[in-house]
Amino acid sequence: MVGYQYRFDDSSVSRFRIPMGQYFSECILCNWSARSDRGPLGSLLRKKIKLADLIPSAEAVQYLQAGQTIRPIYSLILIGGIVLVTFVQLATGLQRSIDIAGFVKADFWSQHQYWRLLTGAVLHGGLLHIYFNSQAMYGFGSLVEQLSNRAHLTIVFLLAAIGGGILSLYFMPAGASVGASGGIMGLIGYLAIFGYRRKRQLPPDFLKTMLINIAFIGAIGVIGYQLIDNFAHLGGLLVGATYGLIQVPSDPTADPRRVGIVANALGVLSVVAFIVICLYTIYLLIR
Repeated sequence: MVGYQYRFDDSSVSRFRIPMGQYFSECILCNWSARSDRGPLGSLLRKKIKLADLIPSAEAVQYLQAGQTIRPIYSLILIGGIVLVTFVQLATGLQRSIDIAGFVKADFWSQHQYWRLLTGAVLHGGLLHIYFNSQAMYGFGSLVEQLSNRAHLTIVFLLAAIGGGILSLYFMPAGASVGASGGIMGLIGYLAIFGYRRKRQLPPDFLKTMLINIAFIGAIGVIGYQLIDNFAHLGGLLVGATYGLIQVPSDPTADPRRVGIVANALGVLSVVAFIVICLYTIYLLIR
């Protein structure tokens, strides 16, 4: 997940957050393992790696097979919303859209436009920006829906978007920010906690893959610290992880896919809230 700062002109700077998607690290793992049998290091690795490190348990296989029947409906709704908003941005003017509805921090305070914290999370900086965010949303969102319960997806996304925006506002009070990756980082944080607490139901390398994603994002953030909204990423990650610590059951016999009436209702309400945010953003852009 990469964020970068995009300069439209000398006087206006907007900061974007672009997720790269979970499968980047999985590809790294695949390439590494494909070459790990070469040379003395390969011999050492073959001695260190156990069969249990590569093959999921019977319980994990059964759990994952059950999840394959779950369609990522909420993930598609989120992607559809941000894609629609992006097309309206392109039709009405990219810079204009950010000025009107982006997370412009000066207006957040001086004009009391607190809604910018959410409208900025559904705006993007162009086709490449929305492409990477959509890819990441589908990858991580599908995992949340299939491994846990879709009721948590939009709750985590919205809370993480708010948390990331607040942390960015505190440490970087100037400039403007757009992009959904604060919310997407929340999904990664949630999945990392899920991978830690539900190891029996997951592939052996699931948690490691999530941690590699986090490390990769952090490394890119350090390299491009002048361009990347690291605090939005960090805030979203912490909110998602905190939600996971509260919600993901640590009891190995508990079914993590089961949710109560309240959680289901909150999940539906959060989807409705997201749709309203997208429609309100579009209204601001076309009025």
